[in-house]
Amino acid sequence: MTFTRAIVRTPCKRLAEGITTAGLGPVDTNLALVQHRNYCKALEACGLAVEVLDPLEDYPDSIFIEDVALCTPRGAILTRPGAPTRRGEEAHTGPVLEKYFGRLHRIENPGTIEAGDIMMVGDRYFIGRTARSNKAGFAQMAAFLESFGYRAVAVPVGDLLHLKTGVSYLENNILLATGALADEACFAEFDIIRVDEDEAYAANSLWINGRVLCPAGYPKTAAAIRAAGYEVIEVDVSEFRKLDGGLSCLSLRIA
Repeated sequence: MTFTRAIVRTPCKRLAEGITTAGLGPVDTNLALVQHRNYCKALEACGLAVEVLDPLEDYPDSIFIEDVALCTPRGAILTRPGAPTRRGEEAHTGPVLEKYFGRLHRIENPGTIEAGDIMMVGDRYFIGRTARSNKAGFAQMAAFLESFGYRAVAVPVGDLLHLKTGVSYLENNILLATGALADEACFAEFDIIRVDEDEAYAANSLWINGRVLCPAGYPKTAAAIRAAGYEVIEVDVSEFRKLDGGLSCLSLRIA
């Protein structure tokens, strides 16, 4: 697959009030703005046209725009976030996606699902069952995906925030995975690059058009990805890590 564009949202002034369990100290909002600009430059280096949306001051976590929509080559679905304080973000993202997809599908109450729990592998979409994505959300998402001609596969995730917190698809039948997800039965067919526990954050890396964005500061993981034949672009996202966010969370990629 070739991606052509990305949609990102500028960090808001209340960024530091976002949800977090990381315990990594206060967020430096000014540094976060710099890191976000550098992230956009990395997306552009991968050949993407980047559309930057205005900040949403009522939603501190709105920087993590991936969670509120799933963009597939055959249609887009607005999610219903599992975190109550994030509900409403999707309404601000919908009009932007309508420009590219036309009619959008929507997850409805009582379903909750965040796209950080969804990993695309060809015509399959692996969906994690987490505290943010419930049974009703999975059922609705699976039905939409099946209407597009795709197949949804449920994945047990354990205590991770999202599925893609612990696993990323790098194309070419290669998965980057850490912890129990590296041994998950539904991933047995893949070639696994195992991420050591002390670099587990780097399991959320991002393949774009043959290159892989990897969080800066995880040399063993970056080296393993390079050894698999990829060009690696290391991006410092330390301030977003403090908010439980990773590289994939920061953008919606559109083919």
